[in-house]
Amino acid sequence: MRMLKAALGMVAGIVVATAAFVHFAPETATRLALEGERQRSGLVRKEINLPGGLHYVYLEGGRGEPLMLLHGFGADKDNFTRVARFLVPHYRVVIPDHIGFGESSHPADADYAPPAQAERLHALAAALGIVRVHLGGSSMGGHIAMTYAAAHPQEVASLWLLDPGGVWSAPPSELIKVIQQTGRNPLMARNEDEFAKVYEFAMSDPPWIPRAMLDVMARARITNFTLEEKIFAQIRDDRLEERIKGLATPSLIVWGREDRAINVATAEVLHALLPRSQVLILDGIGHLPMLEVPRRSAEDYLRFRASLS
Repeated sequence: MRMLKAALGMVAGIVVATAAFVHFAPETATRLALEGERQRSGLVRKEINLPGGLHYVYLEGGRGEPLMLLHGFGADKDNFTRVARFLVPHYRVVIPDHIGFGESSHPADADYAPPAQAERLHALAAALGIVRVHLGGSSMGGHIAMTYAAAHPQEVASLWLLDPGGVWSAPPSELIKVIQQTGRNPLMARNEDEFAKVYEFAMSDPPWIPRAMLDVMARARITNFTLEEKIFAQIRDDRLEERIKGLATPSLIVWGREDRAINVATAEVLHALLPRSQVLILDGIGHLPMLEVPRRSAEDYLRFRASLS
């Protein structure tokens, strides 16, 4: 009994010390948490400059066939860090920050429409020695991944589409209705409180993060607000349907049934456009399955990849 009490006391002490560290040093706690997640997932932060001066920062780990994972609007490369833990034993995983997001270049006057972003990623793949790639994309990243595949069909082996954007003929989502009714974008943040609401809006089952660390994560979004307004407008002006109709790339379409950002009915619209696609709908999950259920998301993807061979 004394040993049990001592152990419980030690655990309580660790919890209190951790809480105090997060409260008094949230920047350091956030940095260490991200570095720890990357290390556990076998990912290393890397950088590269492309001809023309664009600077990409990306995570890379594993060996095998290249798998490039593309984050969504307002996000960054670490949206895929947790799910990558289950993928690096099988593939060479590359996760870039899109131009305009994260640590990559943020040119103010660039074209941020998906076709331009896709061509930049094609140049990045070439610079990394990748000729044929499997692409995964979340939300805007899925929009860009499909655009990349349509432009370079012989160079894309498969698509993993996690609540992807760009299919505007689908029924409107809660996000679109809020924008139409109020002019406010629930995926954008001008302060820490708005960022906390973005976090809740994007996921039905979000991983828990202390508020002090969430506030640290908010700063990049707040700083990038003006550029994100421009990027979102360019995304909304880009229609994907005609570009991908009949695209024969094998595709796994995954959707959270509770997605508030893009209507889950979009999955069937997309399925009809992509003749070699299959659809998985995840109950109780929101817009970001790879963050909400990383192990399940990876297992579904591994089964999909096994089915291709």
